[in-house]
Amino acid sequence: MALFATATPARAADTTSAPTQAAYLADRLRENPVYVSDQLPRAVPRSTAPDFARIAKKTGVPTYVMVLPLQSVRQGKELLDAVHDRLGRDGLYVLLDDSSVTDAAAYGVRVPADDAWTVQLYELPSDAGTLLSFERFAEVIAQGGGKAAARAEAARAEYEDDEPAEMYIGQADRRNQSFLTGIALTGVPLLILLSAAYVRRVRRRYSGSGESSRSGKSSESGKSSGARAPRRIPALAAVLASAVVAAAAVAFTALSVFDQTRSSGVRPPTPAEMSARVERVAAGLERDPVYADPESPRVLDARARDRLHDRISAFRRSDGGGPVFVSLVPQTYESEAAGDSELFAAAVHAKVREDGVYVVADPGDGTIDVYNHGLRLDANHLFLDLPDSVSLGDSRADEADDHLIGERLDALMTFLDKTPRTDRPAEAFAPAPAPSPAEETALPPLFSTDFWPGLFVGAFAALLLWALLAGVAELVLRRRRPAREPAHRLALTAPREPSASYLRRTAFAEVSALAREFTEPGDRTRARDCLDAALLLLDGDVDRARKGGTDPATLVTVIVLARAGRAALAGEKADLCCGVNPLHGSGVSLHHVRVSTENGSRRLLPVCEACRNTAIADPLGVPGSLMTLPAPSGGGRVPYYDATDGPLTAVPKGIARLVDRVRETASVH
Repeated sequence: MALFATATPARAADTTSAPTQAAYLADRLRENPVYVSDQLPRAVPRSTAPDFARIAKKTGVPTYVMVLPLQSVRQGKELLDAVHDRLGRDGLYVLLDDSSVTDAAAYGVRVPADDAWTVQLYELPSDAGTLLSFERFAEVIAQGGGKAAARAEAARAEYEDDEPAEMYIGQADRRNQSFLTGIALTGVPLLILLSAAYVRRVRRRYSGSGESSRSGKSSESGKSSGARAPRRIPALAAVLASAVVAAAAVAFTALSVFDQTRSSGVRPPTPAEMSARVERVAAGLERDPVYADPESPRVLDARARDRLHDRISAFRRSDGGGPVFVSLVPQTYESEAAGDSELFAAAVHAKVREDGVYVVADPGDGTIDVYNHGLRLDANHLFLDLPDSVSLGDSRADEADDHLIGERLDALMTFLDKTPRTDRPAEAFAPAPAPSPAEETALPPLFSTDFWPGLFVGAFAALLLWALLAGVAELVLRRRRPAREPAHRLALTAPREPSASYLRRTAFAEVSALAREFTEPGDRTRARDCLDAALLLLDGDVDRARKGGTDPATLVTVIVLARAGRAALAGEKADLCCGVNPLHGSGVSLHHVRVSTENGSRRLLPVCEACRNTAIADPLGVPGSLMTLPAPSGGGRVPYYDATDGPLTAVPKGIARLVDRVRETASVH
């Protein structure tokens, strides 16, 4: 208590002589022509200062470099003018943020600063980084006016519409690489094995038919066939060896092509660099409960600062009050706390080692966050009842350069004065730690993450491609006409919100067609099961399908069964039915699909080819294809599996399970 009581007058006197942003930066440049802020350790560690100094020498003129947070360089030209006036030295002044050169100005020297800025802007991708951006800038400065102007014009013409490709890949890109590697690693060898087996089968088929057509075959032919048999072992070994070589080639090629290990070129910061800003702010708060970041524009004038000191002193002396520490410091993702003001406040509290209210005010965006560490203040009131006009500001604050932070901090102190006191000090929850910079930019190994699903997809893709190629080959080799379509095949219509009249009409037509086509060749067992189950639902009367009285869920079940039976007769595989819309017909695979756009819920459902493509390319488009039926209680429509507890709910489990469910329901009734 005595410390702040005696220090307040001194602080009040210091506010009038507090250095401005330009004066502070000029003093730093007077000590060293390269100044790197301690607020960007994740993007520009302070250990890179010697690299900036080395590059600055290439310009051939005195060069002063400042690397600051983005919020601190918004008025770039004005800041450079002010710093030059304070420093009083001619040369090239360069201002950089966490990603690139933002502004540059020449004072007393002739250099193509504008052209150099244009070149680094257009020639480099957005993830090039601050150091590489400055290196490209200095390179153009050293070329001189004529070459720099030509290069700037060429860069603007080449990259005006499309910027250069990014230099680094992200986590999603690495997962895609792993997925593609897994697909190729199983798909290519398996396709070789399947193709070899198919070619062997075709050769045996045609050679066998040729031999069988000959008459008077002697035993010598059998000996010839027996003589060829031993050659199969070397042929099989050659096929297996080819598959192994292909797998090894895929693996080594993937490792060579996808050789990236990091998602950024920034060197990981040291622990000292990660804690430098917190230590600076904590040291400032030990001297003065109001710490204004000297690298940022001033948002508190002397009068507002004095009033804030008075309010803090009064709150400290109040019943249940205590110290208040105000940090006017920008919060960016490139900082040690990754933009988390709560984590920053907790770190400062740990350094100051004194309980109190820790206020973090961002001079860049104007936000004000309040955290209680150890005072007897009502946590719920402090967290839930703090007005938005204080924490976020209003339209007036948005329009003001200083975001009215002084006025809003005064309102905050009034809010703290009125905050209910508790019997015990509040215990602050420890926030989650910020992500490690090294781990954050490290890419996972190629043979991890989506590599394993890729193996299964590669096997499935190889089977699918082989089936397609084999089918085409069969058509070419056999030279036969396609199988005759059933005479009464209907077009598979599949409305998302089928009307009752549509369901009655379609159910009658499909069951009737199945009954007529039952004489066709095909999987008669499956077709009979489907027909029997459909008739069970209609009490054995096909005409009941087009009459009233049958609920929509039952009619949908009848349609699904009839279509599955007709598909079996046509020789089509119909083990699964599309779980997004059962009227789509056969499902090709199981897939986790989004079934709601509101809560993002997902379900594992069999999907037809169209729905699978939608689920992969546009997951949010799947709910728009989900079939809905009238709700049992009325008042709208719901997904078909929520509209009934009958057999239709078994559709996602396959046709066989649907048939069993119909039989179980019929036996109960």
